[in-house]
Amino acid sequence: MAETSERSPLASVAWPLLTDRLLIRPATPDDAVTTWAYRRLEPVHRWLSRAPLTLADYRGHFATPAALAKTLVVERDDDVVGDLMVAVEDAWAQVEVAEQARGVQAELGWAFHPEHAGRGYATEAVRELLRLCFEDLALRRVTANCFAPNEPSWRLMERVGMRRELYTVRESLHRSEGWVDGMGYALLADEWRRRR
Repeated sequence: MAETSERSPLASVAWPLLTDRLLIRPATPDDAVTTWAYRRLEPVHRWLSRAPLTLADYRGHFATPAALAKTLVVERDDDVVGDLMVAVEDAWAQVEVAEQARGVQAELGWAFHPEHAGRGYATEAVRELLRLCFEDLALRRVTANCFAPNEPSWRLMERVGMRRELYTVRESLHRSEGWVDGMGYALLADEWRRRR
């Protein structure tokens, strides 16, 4: 599904977002170098949709307006520890009610530097991302998907309260592992509010 408008819904948010230990802010073209430092590492890029071979290739995609409009950077003490994606989308709807489904949900994604693993930064950042989606952006639903062998990612989805909605068998083509199972998680705004 495509983003709902030319202007990113994230443009209306009061930045930066602060958690107990982290600062979350919109990405800039200058963040290409710091995010490339961990996205180029095999344990990270093996699960990402795109694995550019060079910094120039990565920067060419990262610095596009479409990519920057949905990318957030996660910092700890001025050190970039990861990045997040929030792609606001239209929900599927029948034609007669399609207008009511515009911009009501988002697909989420994330990548974190392995040097910062095991400290709870990803969990803290994604919890804040959910708060952003449901409070600041007033979305009704968020989703996240991963390859089934990417256990750290689906465990994170479960830790933050997302529910597994989908398990597909050899539906996802991985660049080195061939056809693998896929998993899809989601959370509704009212579910999130009840759990808080």
